[in-house]
Amino acid sequence: MEKFFEPHIIEFPQIKDPRGNLSFAEGGKILPFEIERVYWTYDVPSWRERHGRAMRTCAEVIIATSGQCTVTIDRGGDSRPFTLNRSNAGLYIPPMTWRTITDFVTGTTCLTIASKLFDEADYIRDYQQFKSSLADELL
Repeated sequence: MEKFFEPHIIEFPQIKDPRGNLSFAEGGKILPFEIERVYWTYDVPSWRERHGRAMRTCAEVIIATSGQCTVTIDRGGDSRPFTLNRSNAGLYIPPMTWRTITDFVTGTTCLTIASKLFDEADYIRDYQQFKSSLADELL
């Protein structure tokens, strides 16, 4: 399977400067999709879990712009954790990938760049439904 179909870390360009570093993302170049939506999650208590869900057609990249969290992904088999703690790296999550975000350090902000506009019908929020949908897709 080609890399852009598998979850993986994307390293963003980093311009180092004594005044502060700068990184950027460009849809269709650095990111494997055009950007349609950007949102961020913040003020999450360290004991809370976020985003127990999958998206049918939307791909995303999650970046911990400050702090640290763990994103655990599941493609219908083994789950795999990714620790996000660098502002110049993000986790690419293709469609039909279950993700859960945990282990938030106080002050963590996660920026998510999405390939689609918000559409509730694209969300799968029940894990058993996700597994069933994934099985149907493989037929």
